[in-house]
Amino acid sequence: MNVLIINGHPDKESFNNALSESYYNGAKLSITQVEVINLRDLEFNPSLQYGYRKRTELEPDLKVAIEKIKSADHLVWVFPIWWGGMPAILKGFIDRTFLPGITFEIEEGKLLPKKLLKGKTARLIITSDSPRWYYRLFIKSPVINQFKKAILAFCGVKPTKVTYIAVVKNSNPKQREEWLKRIFSLGKKLS
Repeated sequence: MNVLIINGHPDKESFNNALSESYYNGAKLSITQVEVINLRDLEFNPSLQYGYRKRTELEPDLKVAIEKIKSADHLVWVFPIWWGGMPAILKGFIDRTFLPGITFEIEEGKLLPKKLLKGKTARLIITSDSPRWYYRLFIKSPVINQFKKAILAFCGVKPTKVTYIAVVKNSNPKQREEWLKRIFSLGKKLS
């Protein structure tokens, strides 16, 4: 199994970075190919400058990232929920890499596209300062729905499992250590 972890937090000192490393450390115990992309380290314009009217030239970092996404069997997305959604750097990364001809293909005369990422699975590891019940009941889980349905399933990735970690803001070191162990175990169980 080839696993790709995509860390969508822009801060290297974030708890999301620690979660990403913990998953990596668990996965590398039993998986031969595990890679991490830290979006903060990539050089790219996150704006889809022309929408889908005209292709924006892909930067070298995005070309490499696309090849890693294509060759992965399992995609692990680690990111915080901010204002009910994902960080801008992650949204920009998706806008610039999940493109026609790369992750899906529009077929003339067909309502739905050809899914170019079929056969892949995913896990979302999401941190939040809102309890899961609040995010689900009152906000209706927008970023989870967007990621699972409008992005990943649209391109053929499924199933997508979700690990929701909260409330991070008021957590103590013991809670964080337990979360890190849980994420380590998820990575280790991949084999």
